[in-house]
Amino acid sequence: MKSSSATLPPEKLRHCTKPDRCINIGKLLPFLFVSLGIATIFSFYLLHSPNPFQYIPKQGLISAQNSNFDQNNILEEPQKEEEKCDLFKGHWVPELRGSLYTNSSCGTIPESKNCFKNGRMDDDFLNWRWKPEKCQLPRFDSKGFLEMVRGKRMAFVGDSVARNHIESLLCLLSPEETPMDIYKDSEDRFRKWYFPRHNFTLMKLWSKFLIAGEERIVNGTGSSKYDLYLDKVDGQWTRFLPELDYAVISDGHWFFRVMYLHEAENLTGCVYCNEPNVTAHDISFAVRMAFRAAFDQINKCKNCSGLLTLVRTFAPAHFENGAWNTGGYCNRTSPFSDAEAEKGLKSFDWEMRNIQVEEIERARKEGEKEGKRFGIVDITRAMLMRPDGHPGANWGNKWMKGYSDCVHWCMPGPIDYWNDFLMEVIRQESCF
Repeated sequence: MKSSSATLPPEKLRHCTKPDRCINIGKLLPFLFVSLGIATIFSFYLLHSPNPFQYIPKQGLISAQNSNFDQNNILEEPQKEEEKCDLFKGHWVPELRGSLYTNSSCGTIPESKNCFKNGRMDDDFLNWRWKPEKCQLPRFDSKGFLEMVRGKRMAFVGDSVARNHIESLLCLLSPEETPMDIYKDSEDRFRKWYFPRHNFTLMKLWSKFLIAGEERIVNGTGSSKYDLYLDKVDGQWTRFLPELDYAVISDGHWFFRVMYLHEAENLTGCVYCNEPNVTAHDISFAVRMAFRAAFDQINKCKNCSGLLTLVRTFAPAHFENGAWNTGGYCNRTSPFSDAEAEKGLKSFDWEMRNIQVEEIERARKEGEKEGKRFGIVDITRAMLMRPDGHPGANWGNKWMKGYSDCVHWCMPGPIDYWNDFLMEVIRQESCF
């Protein structure tokens, strides 16, 4: 009797009288309340469970029960691991895909970095990839990079190694867009390119020391001795700061020479001069003061809102059995082993890197008050391991035959990974 309304055929339901319907509904009320309660509980579970339909195999369930399973901890763990990852601490692993361009596909490789054209025969040095210890370094994506910097202006500030870096970037971007070469000075030290499809401007701003410096002239010729003014920043690059969105700053190789140091127009010391009554300083002091002055200038810049300043840390040279002018060479064809690389962490190259990192961290703390942003593209550890990446004897210089270039980098080559680092650091610092 209590289920008659549910089993009656449709034609008989249409003939139920009003009292019949009231009686049937009354009998169904307890069932409706129970169903409503179950639906409410199930809805609450769907709304508040992190993953209500996650399947846990029997074995996994037993393991989870035995280890006080906490689903929230499992969901958060990858994020904690990501936060701990140091992109710049890792090692080189085999990578058979090779480079993203060739010396024939990129038409802007300078003659001195076109190692294959100049006679380099081995190519195994291209078959390595940088692998951070706790994560992956995304490979450079030309389309993604140009989208990221759409409408922006970026400058590389520094010496010829900074120029080497920007030359690598141009080759990596070439599959996506070929820029207009809109300015070049007579010495190719100041250069400007424009990518019209992305409204992106790229600049090379030359500076030997970042601060003001003049070579001493003796009998009408250069002496390779310099006067450096520790309290004056080189205005040739700082005048562009207000129009930049990104400044990639580097330097270091010009400091290995005799330098007279001045502050407030007074000679306060020197490096390598060994002169009486003049305070002797080492290179580290001059480098620190130069980077400090450069970063202080950026923090003082009133019209530099939105500027992201990145330091690209010191790129080591790899001369063996002598210096550049005493027969030193670099003819290795594979990376250093981990044991060999450890020695590099005790070298002066690593000290140079540490100075740059310490000074930009100092600048970051000072700049936070004014909303200034600083970051680090820390290539030193990775490049200490790559003595195989230099032109060596294959740099095509007709006037300096017999000398090896173990300072600059072959293209394509390990230098291209500097732009993998650069893209990821910009992404992180700009919250893309």
